[in-house]
Amino acid sequence: MFGSICFGTFLVEKNNLKVTSPESVKGVYECAIGNFGVPQYGGTMVGSIFYPKSNQKGCKPYKDSDVSWKNKPGGIPIFLLADRGECYFTLKAWNAQNAGVAAILVADDRVEPLITMDTPEDGDTQPDYLQNISIPSALISKGLGDRIKEVLSKGEFVSINLDWREALPHPDERVEYEFWTNSNDECGPKCESQLNFLMNFKGAAQILERKGYTEFTPHYITWYCPEAFIMSQQCKSQCINYGRYCAPDPEQDFSRGYDGKDVVVQNLRQACFFKVAKESGKPWQWWDYVTDFSIRCPMKDKKYNKECADRVIKSLGYDVRKIDQCIGDVEADVDNPVLKAEQEAQIGKGPRGDVTILPTLVINNRQYRGKLDKAAILKAICSGFEETTEPAICLSRDMETNECLQNNGGCWQDDSANVTACRDTFRGRVCHCPVVQGVKFVGDGYTHCEASGPLRCGISNGGCWKEKRHGRTYTACTDDHISGCSCPQGFRGDGVRDCEGKEGGISEVSWGIMWVVILGLCVAGVVGYALYKYRLRGYMDSEIRAIMAQYMPLDNQAELPQGTTV
Repeated sequence: MFGSICFGTFLVEKNNLKVTSPESVKGVYECAIGNFGVPQYGGTMVGSIFYPKSNQKGCKPYKDSDVSWKNKPGGIPIFLLADRGECYFTLKAWNAQNAGVAAILVADDRVEPLITMDTPEDGDTQPDYLQNISIPSALISKGLGDRIKEVLSKGEFVSINLDWREALPHPDERVEYEFWTNSNDECGPKCESQLNFLMNFKGAAQILERKGYTEFTPHYITWYCPEAFIMSQQCKSQCINYGRYCAPDPEQDFSRGYDGKDVVVQNLRQACFFKVAKESGKPWQWWDYVTDFSIRCPMKDKKYNKECADRVIKSLGYDVRKIDQCIGDVEADVDNPVLKAEQEAQIGKGPRGDVTILPTLVINNRQYRGKLDKAAILKAICSGFEETTEPAICLSRDMETNECLQNNGGCWQDDSANVTACRDTFRGRVCHCPVVQGVKFVGDGYTHCEASGPLRCGISNGGCWKEKRHGRTYTACTDDHISGCSCPQGFRGDGVRDCEGKEGGISEVSWGIMWVVILGLCVAGVVGYALYKYRLRGYMDSEIRAIMAQYMPLDNQAELPQGTTV
């Protein structure tokens, strides 16, 4: 009833498709990302196109005779080209995946702008395969599809590169994302996949939010009831606040179970919980509330009500009165500020487009396409960070391949100082001269990086010459220069690879002469001191003898006759 009154702009999310051969089709084209499977956000995939001779629409399982093109170890990945029509896009993808291909491209059967390949309506879904589709899918234009088929019919090899690196913007070090969801747990496989995603992704979401890497906001879609039907039983059972905010009946049966207005109230309660939690500085606890509510208060157990919700709120340490105040009077003929803001947020601004599909994930103001899978969503979020600012969780082995481990990524490195310009990123690697222990390196990052600044000599001697000679260390690096290498006084050379003593080693000779002079001075000092001591002793002996001669005869003086005076 209410879907027919919701008009909006549905935005087709695209990625690049680059045909690298043959020359007649070579070029870069746009393709529309399918809303199922796992797009490789932030990455690329190279493969060759195969168009089967039978079952060209992919609506039946491929027989063994059809799968000679199945991927083999060491072989190039195969992309299946299928025609649009006769069956659901998801069934084509499922049959292609079972045949062993790496991706599926669906060629449109009419000349029109690209559309998003979506999952079937809830009543037609087949949960035994829908959530198990793991290959990426894309819709290509009829014109491109016809050109590829033509060259394939001539036996030519068609090589393609699917590129999702720019499918999501990555402007800075924080990713902003929002999840358009629903508290209804009786809407079939989509609700089941939504609940599974919430439970599986909660841990990663809370870590990213707590550490400030992301800013998350939940949202809820509601519709309004046409004014002419506000007093009808359908509007009264599916809407609150006099038809302003409505949701479909969970069981699609007005005579039993819960009503649409029950879903609207619980959606409002979840939105209010997030508002209060954010005001308290703990927005990540929204994940605790919605997962606990889904476990403790399911519709099937007749616990989908305020009493059960209040118990969950209290268990998380929040004041129920604050939540109730945010909810307000759902029977009053007034606007609800929270739900009114939600309806306004549904309208697309900028490149996002209107939100018309539930559930919908929006990352950096662009709608995510693909299934709600923890690993797939985390990769998409990681692709939204500016390169070199990704958190560690995005650089784990399960998320990406560290390109710096092989040949240092082709970047500059200094093995002696264990310094490299290679920076691993989610998208690949970058060659940027590093900053080490406060010392900034400058250069192109590929062939050259040079330490710069007052502390540069502490890192691999600033890249300058250094040598120890005769117990003394000489260096061409000085901290009073922020860059460059200059041989020390008495040396000449480039200061980087070599510094030599001038005139064939005058520096060493000068030091030898200096040591001889010092040694000679020391010997002369010792001899002079000895002579000084010898002369001082002789002088003192003569003085003492003269003094003693005045009082007593000396041994060498002759005795005088008695009575003789001197």
